[in-house]
Amino acid sequence: MKLSYTSPKLITDVEGVECSGLKTEKGGLGIVKCRGKVAGVFTKNKFRAAPVIVTEENIANGFLEGIIVNSGNANAYTGKEGIKNAVKMAEMLAEKLECSPKDVAVSSTGIIGVQLDMEWIGEMVEKVYPKLGNYDQCSWEFAKSITTTDAFTKQWGLGVDDAVVAGVAKGAGMIAPNMATMLAYIFTDANVKRIDELLKKTVSKTFNSITVDGDTSTNDTVLLISTGSKEVNESKFERALRCVCSVLAEMIVADGEGATKLMRVFVRGAESDNDAYIAAKTVASSTLVKTALFGCDANWGRIIAALGYSGVNMDDRITIEVAGCEWRADEAFGLSKRLRKSTKILDKGRYVGNRENIMKIMKNDVVEFYIDLGVGNGKSCAVGCDLSYSYVELNSKYTT
Repeated sequence: MKLSYTSPKLITDVEGVECSGLKTEKGGLGIVKCRGKVAGVFTKNKFRAAPVIVTEENIANGFLEGIIVNSGNANAYTGKEGIKNAVKMAEMLAEKLECSPKDVAVSSTGIIGVQLDMEWIGEMVEKVYPKLGNYDQCSWEFAKSITTTDAFTKQWGLGVDDAVVAGVAKGAGMIAPNMATMLAYIFTDANVKRIDELLKKTVSKTFNSITVDGDTSTNDTVLLISTGSKEVNESKFERALRCVCSVLAEMIVADGEGATKLMRVFVRGAESDNDAYIAAKTVASSTLVKTALFGCDANWGRIIAALGYSGVNMDDRITIEVAGCEWRADEAFGLSKRLRKSTKILDKGRYVGNRENIMKIMKNDVVEFYIDLGVGNGKSCAVGCDLSYSYVELNSKYTT
């Protein structure tokens, strides 16, 4: 899927951030040097990976000096040895940074159930650490090093007053956020107040509103790091942070394994915002809706069925509209789009659609469904993608 992304800022534009990375046939390793306040949100999968356990403990004091990430091996379901290896990774970077291992965050992504090759990790640290810098190329190297099945790297950032907020993410498969199935690191040199509260609020509106395949990973991690003391307008910063996270989240969906279309589901008229969120997420997660989208099949009954089993209150006076649009990330703190065409499918429960028009709209790269449940004022949205033959082919050969 081709969407237009031109990032005004990278993480290396954030004062106090240096990074680098290296990708090999065996996997990748990335390092970030970043002294400052930190907040994190992690997976709710019961089999949380060793680096998730170690990092959540390490950032409990709200301070961070560095991040070390390996790709190719998730270090998940690896028992006590996995924990020891995650701690060892923190110790390796801490030795270089001359800080406590407790001030280092660790992430891993890749195959589950395989122990890390710590000799290889050590060799990679020796190669990557001397290359740390604050140049654009350093940011690209880090972003590349943490990818697995990703088709492209995911970076986005904005200027906010005199500060910068910028992030790097990875993810393409196992995307069913609860918090979010991926790795994401957001950096800013703004003096962020209420950093934990702000991150959780932002994640709930962005990374937690995306879905690719309904699988919640063992390694989900989102970190927000504030390296500086630049004063910014709080509401402007919050808006910029949400924009950065929104763009990164939609990059992940656009890169969904085998995806050919991005899907947005907007729900309003629910009894509460939470009901609207559940309904939107259920539609965006439906395998039948996703396959219908891939085939440009005007089978709107798939949407009705998903709404019906979502568990939220509604009656039969549902309104559904479908639209196709162009989409791009905008420097002016937002996501802009140009509507190509839209048509109503249902109007308060009455079918008013035209099958040929619906099918034409569903051929767009970005397809949006607007749903009104007609029972209240709650509203929310979810973002997903279609499900293609390529998803099955890729994941049927993931370890081979």
